[in-house]
Amino acid sequence: MVRKTHNDPRSWNDIKAHDSWSIFKIMSEFVEGFAGLQRVGPCISIFGSARKDVNDPDYKLATEVGRQLVESGYGVITGGGPGIMEAGNKGAHEAGGVSVGLNMRLPHEQHHNPYISPETSLEFDYFFVRKVMFMKYSQGYIVLPGGFGTLDELFEAMTLIQTAKSKRFPIVLVRKKFWEGLVDWIKATLLDQNATISAKDLDLIQVVDTPEEAVAVIDTFYKTFVLKPNF
Repeated sequence: MVRKTHNDPRSWNDIKAHDSWSIFKIMSEFVEGFAGLQRVGPCISIFGSARKDVNDPDYKLATEVGRQLVESGYGVITGGGPGIMEAGNKGAHEAGGVSVGLNMRLPHEQHHNPYISPETSLEFDYFFVRKVMFMKYSQGYIVLPGGFGTLDELFEAMTLIQTAKSKRFPIVLVRKKFWEGLVDWIKATLLDQNATISAKDLDLIQVVDTPEEAVAVIDTFYKTFVLKPNF
């Protein structure tokens, strides 16, 4: 239920009517997303911080990941903004491959980067619609260092696979030094101390250090499994 704050001049009926009309905006974002992505072919999503500049080692790492993915026959999907997202698109663009950007309308940080293919540059108001596009049209996830948004995307992907709401797809964490603390916490606290996950859930992720290792995980996975939408 929507709670009306003391300084909100709208009536309850106004608020509920606004919620009802929001459905059409949400539907339009789903329709535009599906129409824009259904023909892009096999793609891998690259997640990571928007706050990395071109001189950051992680930016350079993501650029190389994007390039090598295209050379292995995949397109690249990112959140469409700056930082790691821009780097992934840059690598894909410079290698002549599909470069998709799923941008968010935000008051700061987020803006379209210049390396997205014009026909696959999409923009969203709703995070949850954007995440559906990632989860439906990406055949794998390569996750570089990032903040809350990156972690949200990572755990969304893991949860969908764990609960069988999505087909299995590879999830690769790049840069062991950044991720090892989180992975150790998952093992020690979630698995060993509280048994809130099972041991097999740890198999959902692989941790590597180099672009070559990351792309090799994707390639090895699809020597066994067929490339297709996740749900």
